[in-house]
Amino acid sequence: MSEKNSVSRAAVKSLTWLLVIMFGIVGIIAANMAAGEKKATFTPNLALDLSGGTQIILTPIVEKGKDVLPEQLTQAVSIIRQRVDSTGVSESQINTSGNNIVVSIPGIPDKNTLALIKSSAKLEFRSVLVASTGTKTQIGKKGSKPIRTSGATPKNPSDLNYVSADLQRKYEKLDCSKTFRKPGQIDPVDKPLVTCDRGLAEKYILGPVELSGEDLSTADAGTVNGANGVSTNEWAVNLSFNAAGGDKFGKITQRLFPLKEPQNRFAVTVDGYVITAPRTQAVITGGTAQITGSFDQKSSSVLADQLKYGSLPISFTVQSQENISATLGSEQLQAGLLAGLIGLLLVIGYSVFQYKGLAVLTIGSLSIAAILTYIMIALLTWRQDYRLSLSGIAGLIVAIGITADSFIVYFERVRDELREGKSLAVAVETGWARAKRTILVSDAVSLLAAATLFLLTVGNVKGFAFTLGLTTLVDLAIVWLFTYPTFRLLAQTKFFSSGGKFTGLELREAASFGYTGRGQFRVSADVSSGKAARSSKEAQRRQTIAERKAAGETQNTTNQEEGN
Repeated sequence: MSEKNSVSRAAVKSLTWLLVIMFGIVGIIAANMAAGEKKATFTPNLALDLSGGTQIILTPIVEKGKDVLPEQLTQAVSIIRQRVDSTGVSESQINTSGNNIVVSIPGIPDKNTLALIKSSAKLEFRSVLVASTGTKTQIGKKGSKPIRTSGATPKNPSDLNYVSADLQRKYEKLDCSKTFRKPGQIDPVDKPLVTCDRGLAEKYILGPVELSGEDLSTADAGTVNGANGVSTNEWAVNLSFNAAGGDKFGKITQRLFPLKEPQNRFAVTVDGYVITAPRTQAVITGGTAQITGSFDQKSSSVLADQLKYGSLPISFTVQSQENISATLGSEQLQAGLLAGLIGLLLVIGYSVFQYKGLAVLTIGSLSIAAILTYIMIALLTWRQDYRLSLSGIAGLIVAIGITADSFIVYFERVRDELREGKSLAVAVETGWARAKRTILVSDAVSLLAAATLFLLTVGNVKGFAFTLGLTTLVDLAIVWLFTYPTFRLLAQTKFFSSGGKFTGLELREAASFGYTGRGQFRVSADVSSGKAARSSKEAQRRQTIAERKAAGETQNTTNQEEGN
């Protein structure tokens, strides 16, 4: 009795953990919905092919007499895709159409996503010659006004001789609150630039370009480490340059560090606007740098994304931006859901036909798997802006077969153990020990396929791979936390332990025939000759390859003994 109670407690514990996980996810989403979180929802967002979205057409800008190279467009598509993916938007489409790049995003993208797409010019680094006010990344006194110079030839990019009388008048007349740049405007890289920052709060005179986005390897947001190496609450943006860029940057900081405000600052521009202009606090060698200031986690991440994905081989202008309708629409969505329902009904029908009473466990497992998958997608919709596409729905349909396969493997293992003459309670345990290895290998193969597709493909195929991987993980959770423990509890019930005709376990047939395993059968004296013959054929049909081989060896041994 104590062993039976121990099994029940272990099974209930597993089921309790499953309920904690499911209700925990539901509770988190519901609590945030009640708190007014707009993105928290129990309704999954649909992707571009099912709900429509926003389409932006980018047209390249090149100098007269030059052509756009296919390699430049390919590189630009790759970088823009990285920009969009970095914001968490899924199921987007970035393609070329002639010399244009067409960006299609599901739903209504936020301002940050649109800014990353439209910020299509080259990323450039310029020294600050003049600045009017302070910025978030500048700590110290306000910048001084421009001064008239001798007009001598500048000796370096920080030389104020770049500030001519005409440049000074242009700077003084500049009003950052008004439009002062043409869309797609190209600035000479060897001349100074008069411009404003993105927030239109500070205006600058910048020197010629000294570094470009091609010299920057990567940028990421993180917290600043204190003198003792412990991370602080201050956020910063970390930069890494390639070998050539690191050498250039070291020489630039060596020149800037001794200078006074604002000439010790180094501005970063995208589309001709300054996105940050921190001051130089040391001579920096080694190819890495850090931008500190009044950052929080969000603002540092935005700046890191702008730096990381700002380097395009050519400049672009936004030709058009418009809303687009769904390419497939509700009819295809309904067709996909209908296909999933038909597949589910076929699996249930097969289970009822083949396993009779055990179909209750199949139906229960599939139902719990469907609920867990749905709330996981809802959570990802809120936290990662995940969107469900038709290919994603296809992945969910395929998952029905994967989940059913796990049940079939387990049930057949249990039935094998029963045919060995074991009791149901023992068969459930030994069958699980044999089945779980097969289930793990099968699901590992599915996960590997999903991961390969997700990493090596783009667009809709990624959606299929993602849902396939997600549902495979759900399958593992359901088999371990629901199917197995529930079967352990069912094995203790009178109905299933009786091995009746409708249980699907065939205990009575096994007992009456006396199957003892390893190809051996014992016919009860109470069984008629006709029924024994039928049972013998059925038992032989259900033998494994190893059992048939053993039966053949036994028969050969018997024949040899009779011959002797």
